[in-house]
Amino acid sequence: MSKFWVITKDVYRKNVRSISFIIMLLVPFIAAAGLYIINQVTDNATEEGDTIGVVVQGDSDLLNTVEVQTVLDSMTVLNSKEQGEEQLKEEEIDGLLLLSVEKEQINGEFYSSNTMPQVTMALNQQLNQLQSSLRAKALGLSEEEVASLNASVPFSVQKITFNENGEMNTEEDFTSIRLVVGMATTILLFIFIVTYASIIAQEIASEKGTRIMEVILSSVSARSHFYGKLAGILLVALTQIVVYAVSIGLGFYWLKNNSTVQAFLAEFSIRDILGEFLAYTLLYLILGILIYAVLAALCGSLVSKVEDVSKAILPVTYLSLAGYMIGLSLGMANPDHLVIRVTSFIPFFSSYTMPIRLANNFVSTGEVLLSLMILVLSIVGLIIFSERMYKANVLVYNDNGIFAALKQSISLMTKNKSGGVQDHE
Repeated sequence: MSKFWVITKDVYRKNVRSISFIIMLLVPFIAAAGLYIINQVTDNATEEGDTIGVVVQGDSDLLNTVEVQTVLDSMTVLNSKEQGEEQLKEEEIDGLLLLSVEKEQINGEFYSSNTMPQVTMALNQQLNQLQSSLRAKALGLSEEEVASLNASVPFSVQKITFNENGEMNTEEDFTSIRLVVGMATTILLFIFIVTYASIIAQEIASEKGTRIMEVILSSVSARSHFYGKLAGILLVALTQIVVYAVSIGLGFYWLKNNSTVQAFLAEFSIRDILGEFLAYTLLYLILGILIYAVLAALCGSLVSKVEDVSKAILPVTYLSLAGYMIGLSLGMANPDHLVIRVTSFIPFFSSYTMPIRLANNFVSTGEVLLSLMILVLSIVGLIIFSERMYKANVLVYNDNGIFAALKQSISLMTKNKSGGVQDHE
């Protein structure tokens, strides 16, 4: 057992200290920071750099009612359209807004040589508000009456269930939020599998390719080596998950006083939205990473050179991609599709599809537990099989392809079993 922990610690320390892991860990934070900076730069550029010329045709009092100044940093009042066109030509202004009123109908035309989506969106909103104000004045309505007319309709979706007596019970439907979490889990699972499958396969193939494996197995059992490598990589993946979870928690704590966050929490309860769904989803995420990691370790032990790792893990990649496409495409279109229901009980696919069914409340607790039991038993069976194969695989050097190496390993394993060969620490 001590040798197992030595291997586990060595694999873990080596990978968490690597540049690739640090980059992989920081990529989401760098991306978020980049998006924030781009958004800030864009906003500042819009607020500080855009100069809009305004020409009011007809009613000159119109300009006093349009609060364009709240949207633009500077606004230049021009006397004519020709003057505006000349200033556009000379780049003295960035955009030209023509306003006119005909029979209480506001007409607006905006001219610019550059795409200015934020400016045009803001102008459109302001003009719509102005149009409502003009119609209200024409009808003799006050601002309070206009506000009451524009008030949104309260709308909520209720989930219904029937008890044993046939009575209907209602509760808030949080399917949309849960679906976002389920889809995010599907994407995250695929990224983790593709990343760590390659890492664990390379861990094994590199030692085997340099013939170091023979020296290692002279003092450490193949069983301890297999489980040590697997545990070390899984701890690396768990570290990444914990870092992200803590970051989300800290981010939420930092933003909890934000008006938008408070408005959200006032309307929804995190526990009511997620509840058991989050626990089951995280469990499927961890078990999904585990089963693919075991398969990747088995595939990595079949190759003799690191260069062949990409070919060796193709079964892992294809299986994971199939689950990802099923969960993402069919899950979005029809979460209760027959394929979704069937694959939610198939070990290599259930981690992708069952969270989708959970998000849409299309599955009972009994079905979830059955799916988890099948998944866990499959993982245990795959681990036992991979462990036994590993003892033969790591000492098989076959350049005729993966299937040839697999055939040779099975033959060797069978001989060892029939000959009573045992593996000792």
